[in-house]
Amino acid sequence: MMKKVLGKMPGKWLPGVVSAILFTFCSGPAMADMTAAQQWIDKEFQPSTLSRQQQAGEMEWFINAARPFKGMEIKVVSETIPTHEYESKVLAKAFEEITGIKVTHDLIQEGDVIEKLQIQMQSGKNVFDAYVNDSDLIGTHSRYGHVVNLTDWMAEEGKEVTLPTLDVDDFMGKSFTTGVDGKLYQLPDQQFANLYWFRYDWFTREDFKRQFKDIYGYELGVPVNWSAYEDIAEFFSEHVGEINGRAIYGHMDYGKKAPDLGWRFTDAWLSMAGAGDKGIPNGKPVDEWGIRVDENNRPVGSSVSRGGAANGPAAKYALKKYMSWLRKYAPPGALGMDFYQSLPYLATGNVAQQIFWYNSFVSSIVKEGLPVVNADGTPKWRMAPSPHGPYWEEGMKLGYQDCGSWTLLKSTPLERRKAAWLFAQFCVCKTVSLKKTHVGLTPIRDSDIRHASFTERAPKLGGLVEFYRSPARVAWTPTGTNVPDYPKLAQLWWQNIGEAVAGEVTVSTAMDNLAREQDRVLMRIARSGVQGDQGPLLNPEKPESYWLNKPGSPKAKLANEKPQGETLDYDKLLQAWKEGRVK
Repeated sequence: MMKKVLGKMPGKWLPGVVSAILFTFCSGPAMADMTAAQQWIDKEFQPSTLSRQQQAGEMEWFINAARPFKGMEIKVVSETIPTHEYESKVLAKAFEEITGIKVTHDLIQEGDVIEKLQIQMQSGKNVFDAYVNDSDLIGTHSRYGHVVNLTDWMAEEGKEVTLPTLDVDDFMGKSFTTGVDGKLYQLPDQQFANLYWFRYDWFTREDFKRQFKDIYGYELGVPVNWSAYEDIAEFFSEHVGEINGRAIYGHMDYGKKAPDLGWRFTDAWLSMAGAGDKGIPNGKPVDEWGIRVDENNRPVGSSVSRGGAANGPAAKYALKKYMSWLRKYAPPGALGMDFYQSLPYLATGNVAQQIFWYNSFVSSIVKEGLPVVNADGTPKWRMAPSPHGPYWEEGMKLGYQDCGSWTLLKSTPLERRKAAWLFAQFCVCKTVSLKKTHVGLTPIRDSDIRHASFTERAPKLGGLVEFYRSPARVAWTPTGTNVPDYPKLAQLWWQNIGEAVAGEVTVSTAMDNLAREQDRVLMRIARSGVQGDQGPLLNPEKPESYWLNKPGSPKAKLANEKPQGETLDYDKLLQAWKEGRVK
């Protein structure tokens, strides 16, 4: 009866009803559970988009839904970022005290999460009861059949353990976790974009503005295109050179030959250059990996000879620019850094801009006392939309957005899967999600980012809030459904690109090799038949000119790959966002 009562009030808990329900239906241990819930609501889960009464209603639902699993111990896993540390250290404890289900939430590197996931999918043996797994694997999950289809799960087998107030439509990343069949396969838990980062205090200095305009003929500001980004990198590295006796640099990146070098490129670098086709959340028929699909969403090739773009002129241009900027304008040692080593560098205060910076690390760069934070706690830096390359066209995605999402596997025993689903929902429910967003700064709900508490905090977050409230946010998306096997294909990127970065092969050879090897993997998947009529069906090879002379991607080489630099005034851009305009 309790479930029926709660189920009729998915978004509105009538004043006074919850308290009456508690006294009517709860006694003994349940009251103790509700006491714990109320303590967590009062001491930890503030602010919230819900009233305290509504929060109590959600917690009451969890208590009742969890009763069959009380005393169970479950294991979940995610990559190590501040948001997941909060879930592991705080939310797992709260969930146990409120529901009686003990959760071990392991924190490991992203590559290790994918490895564990693969082991469970291939062996059929339960390794973890749930995974926070990047939505980059949506094409993999929706094709192989190992992952639970959440749309059907919530309506059927998992209905009794699905939160009535989950409000899936409130998740900004819902489209990222939807498969080619239109079904939801993952539930967003955190998301963050790779945006342009720059030193606002330097960009607004009148002496630097005058000097830049004298040299380049246009205003120093947020770069709209890669031409302007390159000019700004050159300006701060070579024309400014130092500030207050300290060397400064116009660019930051990393180049060590390691798996995370692959993310540097699969995380939309080619689409920022303009290699793919128009389309949101991903280019169709050619996406940001250079993989083409047919009218049935079946991958048909990566190479230009098969209609793909992984080794097209725009892709080769993108790699050339990455390598050139890294060598010319980045700090000494950047070439040998990996992703994790490069992360703390911006906080040291001697970099003018970074074209590709994940805003999940905002929380580590807003701390008072850092060289990049003012005495009043406001940042000396800002974030803005990423500049685009010369092949980019209006209507294309403009950057990458990570969307770590709860993923259930069919190989997990049903009862354990249900208990894990409860914890997954607990981590994203409206009672908890706003506070979690303030801790990790990886917003998933539209209602959270529009809350008054973020309006108040926005001046100290350097444009993060304004970006997520703006219509521009839709152009930053994860890897999409064109990629049929993320783990197999992703490892090809760092190996081939790493050879070019190390000077072992030319840019052209590296991208040709990458495209060829991606096609080989697609062929193997096709021959296996494991993905059925959703799997690859490669196009026959044709002269590259056949495809390059057609509209769309792959695109023919431009005569001029460095058009005039173009910039925007940041404060005007911010005002446009506030008014609901893209720019």
